[in-house]
Amino acid sequence: MAGMTQTDAISDPADGPICVAALYQFTPFEDREAIRIPLATLCEEQGVRGTILVAHEGLNGTIAGSEEAIGAVLDHIRSIPGCANIEVKFSGAPKMPFLRMKVRIKKEIVTMGQPDLDPVGNVGTYVAPQDWNDLINDPATIVIDTRNDYEVGIGTFRGAIDPETTSFREFPEWFRAKRAEFKAEGKQPKIAMFCTGGIRCEKSTAFLKSEGMADVYHLKGGILKYLETVPEEESLWEGECFVFDERVSVKHGLEVGTHTLCRACRNPMGPDDLKSELFEDGISCPNCYHTKTEEQRARYAERQKQAELAKQRGEAHIGDDAQENASA
Repeated sequence: MAGMTQTDAISDPADGPICVAALYQFTPFEDREAIRIPLATLCEEQGVRGTILVAHEGLNGTIAGSEEAIGAVLDHIRSIPGCANIEVKFSGAPKMPFLRMKVRIKKEIVTMGQPDLDPVGNVGTYVAPQDWNDLINDPATIVIDTRNDYEVGIGTFRGAIDPETTSFREFPEWFRAKRAEFKAEGKQPKIAMFCTGGIRCEKSTAFLKSEGMADVYHLKGGILKYLETVPEEESLWEGECFVFDERVSVKHGLEVGTHTLCRACRNPMGPDDLKSELFEDGISCPNCYHTKTEEQRARYAERQKQAELAKQRGEAHIGDDAQENASA
């Protein structure tokens, strides 16, 4: 099949008829528009939906469509200089998880606010999913979850440190404070980091190395590859993994999880949240009820009403769109 090898293809068609591909590549692009325009055109022609970000440092995104359409888009991307070996992770979905296709120009494909990093030539040591358990079970290893608080809140690796960041931009400041603790204790620790699909760790490990940390490792392919590869009975993962599309979360084997998205605060909600008296579909949830004003909730109620009317007409409504973030 165009764009896919046998191992690339969805392993279990029961996951759903829609192929979802999470992809990224760090490589320098001088002319971002020359990359964006033909890529956007092809995605539209193939009926592919999702988001792809194009920056001077490379591209990053998650897209969905038929296997043939995703294969055609990947063939095109692999023909772009520097993208022949692009990192791609596949999963299935029972229905289209995106409402439209967006190919956008950005300053960074994952925003950290550290412009002088080299995520190509100065990154940490990659650790394959099947070797990850041994690394993080080592008492000498410090395990850090590089994702944001709402992601960590629904699942993480056993014993991992949660930086409690609300944005990846906060990670450098958090780590510098943590590094001061290491220095005060006379430590030069072995550090293992992980994220959803691997891209944030390309930058976070490069950042740690630029800060003088030598013994730095990261999970190759991220949590998604681990959940796909490591049998559940051997897994050290606890909970579900947040994903940036309408599936909201996935479990072992990349099965669609139990979480939904609050349309007011864009945070994931578990089954217990849906039972809360503070939950009102499209208007509030236990995470955001006390942070929103009555005026805001009234605005959300009107948006929800319009979304429901659009659904009855068989139309998509922009208020239904998932959190607009392609970070993996």
